[in-house]
Amino acid sequence: MKKIEAIIRPFKLEDVKLALVNAGIVGMTVSEVRGFGRQKGQVERYRGSEFTVEFLQKLKIEVVVDDEKVDSVLNAIADAAKTGEIGDGKVFISPIESVLRIRTGERDSEAV
Repeated sequence: MKKIEAIIRPFKLEDVKLALVNAGIVGMTVSEVRGFGRQKGQVERYRGSEFTVEFLQKLKIEVVVDDEKVDSVLNAIADAAKTGEIGDGKVFISPIESVLRIRTGERDSEAV
């Protein structure tokens, strides 16, 4: 099993969610996060004054999938989140040793 974490632009959430549902994903976790990469923040104006927002608002989507679904989920996220501009985000894939569904005691693939 693998954990897929995607950092995306907030306005792309609905597109990514639909792409994941179409790829057979039935559950996901979404968190509001802040950060910066090559984008290095942005300059904004408020009441005539300019200021730099260094940590930009993003969303982190987390899903756990069986190994054979990794490529289809990765492609679904990338296609749905892409705008072609700097700041589209990143996707991280990590191994998962084990999963336990607390309510039923199911483990691993049955728990996902």
